[in-house]
Amino acid sequence: MDPTCAHLDAIQVTELPDPVAGCADCLAAGGQWVHLRMCQSCGRIGCCDSSPSRHASAHNRSTGHPIIRSAEPGEEWSWCYVDNIAFTVTKE
Repeated sequence: MDPTCAHLDAIQVTELPDPVAGCADCLAAGGQWVHLRMCQSCGRIGCCDSSPSRHASAHNRSTGHPIIRSAEPGEEWSWCYVDNIAFTVTKE
């Protein structure tokens, strides 16, 4: 049986903003990031866990928003922090 995400109902935002300026928290603090992620509950852009400040994970811990997606060009995968599963959201 394939693992599934039980939090798909939390997805409210699927499209990336145009353009993505960068990690909101890093921009405010003058920090740097490696890769960007977008919260699919509220659309907040944060930096990945390879970045010094790990703002996307911090956003998950502070809000409980369970799912992010890659905000990198050409990447469409999502990640559920609760279920520890990667997946792609398909549009119907």
